[in-house]
Amino acid sequence: MSIAHQEAALDDAAVNALFVEARTANTFTGEVTDEQAQAIYELAKFGPTAFNNQPLRVTYVRSPEARERLVKHMSRGNQDKTLSAPLVAVLSFDTEWHERFDTFLPGGAERLKGMFDADDALRYGTGRDNGHLQAGYFILAVRSLGLAAGPMTGADFAAIDSEFFPEGGRKSFLVVNIGQPGEDAWGPAKTKFAYEDVVETI
Repeated sequence: MSIAHQEAALDDAAVNALFVEARTANTFTGEVTDEQAQAIYELAKFGPTAFNNQPLRVTYVRSPEARERLVKHMSRGNQDKTLSAPLVAVLSFDTEWHERFDTFLPGGAERLKGMFDADDALRYGTGRDNGHLQAGYFILAVRSLGLAAGPMTGADFAAIDSEFFPEGGRKSFLVVNIGQPGEDAWGPAKTKFAYEDVVETI
């Protein structure tokens, strides 16, 4: 048993499902219900972010028509798997996330919103970074429901933005296929760096 299993507050099955045995799926089967799709977000939203900001936006792609509109902007190696996945999520972040300070941090708007109004780069970077952080929670939420996630960055995200968010205000950055793993879903196991390779204590 690994030290991760020994020290975890979760049981071994949960640790394996979320981390140790979970891998990116490349083929999919089964279905993802509307209730499961909602549960993914309802879990992901609880992950910590700066100021409790919540820039992540999720666009679930279900219909064949919408799927075709998305797939044409995916890299060639990602097209077939995106067509066959039971559910696909386009993750983006709201570039004007700071406009809702009164909702996610009551009382913070007066003190903090002006800082982000005045600095476009800070506002964009904070939204981008926390949107990516929330995407990690999103993937763990998918796994926690017993589903497999196939996150992909191989896409023309500027074209996806034009296709799905022509009004502006959203920047897509990740496409996630979701479903039960299909036949030959897993590629060869990839090496993960050891603790000693990446961690130092000072």
